[in-house]
Amino acid sequence: MKENIIKNKSFAFALRVVKACQFLSERKEYVLSKQMLRSGTAIGAMVREAEQAESGADFVHKMAIALKEANETEYWIELLAQSNYLEEKVAISLKNDLAEILKLLTAIIKTSKENAKK
Repeated sequence: MKENIIKNKSFAFALRVVKACQFLSERKEYVLSKQMLRSGTAIGAMVREAEQAESGADFVHKMAIALKEANETEYWIELLAQSNYLEEKVAISLKNDLAEILKLLTAIIKTSKENAKK
């Protein structure tokens, strides 16, 4: 069976987000980290939902939601970094992983839309 790169990367990213949020809760930061936790783990959840899509349009829709969650997660990472809750190197590392996910999701959505036109 072919490896599902977006599935694997989004799950690994979700784990990193969970661990970052555990660290943030030790620093008594709960509100922003909860937002990052919600959106950062939703990416992989939507990718999983897309696996069981009822149609091509449903697949694209679920992947588009994953893309929106990834964009939101980037916002929370930037906010946590600039408010000095996240160390710069941690934020950069998370953003680099997220950039890969954003590129993959964008490519998947674009290709799926093109294939639907054929």
